[in-house]
Amino acid sequence: MNTDDARIVDAKSCQLESWVKHPKGHTEFWAQPACNFTGNLELTTGGSLTREDGSTRGSAQMLQGKTLFKPLESNGWGWGLAMGMARDPRRDAGGGHDMYAYVPVSLSLASNKVVLHSNVGWLREQGSRNNRLTWGLGSETQLHERTWLIAETYSQGSGKPLVQVGLRYWLVPDRVQIDATYGNRIGGAGGSAQASQSWFSLGLRLLTPAFLP
Repeated sequence: MNTDDARIVDAKSCQLESWVKHPKGHTEFWAQPACNFTGNLELTTGGSLTREDGSTRGSAQMLQGKTLFKPLESNGWGWGLAMGMARDPRRDAGGGHDMYAYVPVSLSLASNKVVLHSNVGWLREQGSRNNRLTWGLGSETQLHERTWLIAETYSQGSGKPLVQVGLRYWLVPDRVQIDATYGNRIGGAGGSAQASQSWFSLGLRLLTPAFLP
């Protein structure tokens, strides 16, 4: 999900989030490893390779730090702060790194069977020197012991909001998770000029037990 939650990876642990995203005309291969060395600071780095017109080349890179001011609890709420930088040469030929920050807030209902998320943030585009407001609203709803429905709508600061819906499944509870989603820009279906902004994605998430010193 693009809408982040008020959670971080467990203390002294790491995770790897990876996914394949297929918008019209190209395919993106993403990997984002993250670790929590101190107990309340998750550091994430990563990037993507893009395959387009039969060739593969490097694309986006990102670096982010995230902390919690109130950890999310069952039937409670939590919030935190994330800050980072990102670069996508497919979007910005200037080569600069965009700066961003956002506040994730999450609310747990029905003993964690439903979890709602909201983000409000800021994006500084280095190429255009524009400052933009970003936001997101998302939900996770448990359908079965290991299966979750995920849905969200979000804005990256320009154009109509985007929407995404999909399923998550725990192959190994709390260790190995897979997901599949479909997304599009609101009003981008059918024959409109924005129809090319639809995408499919398949993801894999791996979480480790505590092992860092």
